[in-house]
Amino acid sequence: MLSLAVAAWVSGQGQPLVLEYPAEPELAGVTVRWSGHDVPFVRAGEQWLAIVGVDLDSSPGDHAVNVTFRYADGRTRVAREPITVRSEQYPTTELTVEERYVELSPEDQARAEREGAETSAIYDTFTPERYWSEAFVVPVDGATDGRNFGHRRVFNGQPRAPHSGADLRARTGTPIHAANRGRVVLAKELFYSGNAVFIDHGHGLFTTYLHLSAIDVQVGDIVERGQQLGLAGATGRVTGAHLHWGVRIVDARVDPFSLVRLGK
Repeated sequence: MLSLAVAAWVSGQGQPLVLEYPAEPELAGVTVRWSGHDVPFVRAGEQWLAIVGVDLDSSPGDHAVNVTFRYADGRTRVAREPITVRSEQYPTTELTVEERYVELSPEDQARAEREGAETSAIYDTFTPERYWSEAFVVPVDGATDGRNFGHRRVFNGQPRAPHSGADLRARTGTPIHAANRGRVVLAKELFYSGNAVFIDHGHGLFTTYLHLSAIDVQVGDIVERGQQLGLAGATGRVTGAHLHWGVRIVDARVDPFSLVRLGK
């Protein structure tokens, strides 16, 4: 019996995970059960493949997932496939921001909680359509890397959750482009994130663009890879102008540049 071929180099905490399976005769479809969702594989030449994510806080070590194979004659079989998660070391970053973003007023606390529930609901959504067919690209022209992904954040001396995106150098007014084709599911100002755009690319994959000075798209828009979404800025909880670029894959926080490096 053939088994999944997992690209081990993408199986660290905060990394995308590519699952591949040979296109054996009569195989009509493959799905993997991941984070409460059935993620479909797509046929790519002589392989079936799926992209999922290993979250920043995933436990290192050996894990297993259920993979379902569906055949043209109606047969199905389920295989329990092993996955190894490597530990990744992320440093701690201390930042000083406006006190209102650390010690919240009752009104701001209520707003932050409402917006947190709203964004969580977006990430819980699984769109069965896969909008993209090309490799992901960096949303700032000329940028080759970012800072702070996975860093444990300390704001004004108070520890917070790890940084779930990459910070790209971008002056206020720098054009920000879509990393790939997808549907806009959020485009508005948020308390912590400032002016924000969220794109659903399908199959549980989302990209986010935060702290913008201007937004050029609306909820429901289908955007193409490289299309301008807005302009970089310094809105929300920031220490200066930049783009916070985030990626979620089936609710896992993933280094955006590791997704670009996949070339898928």
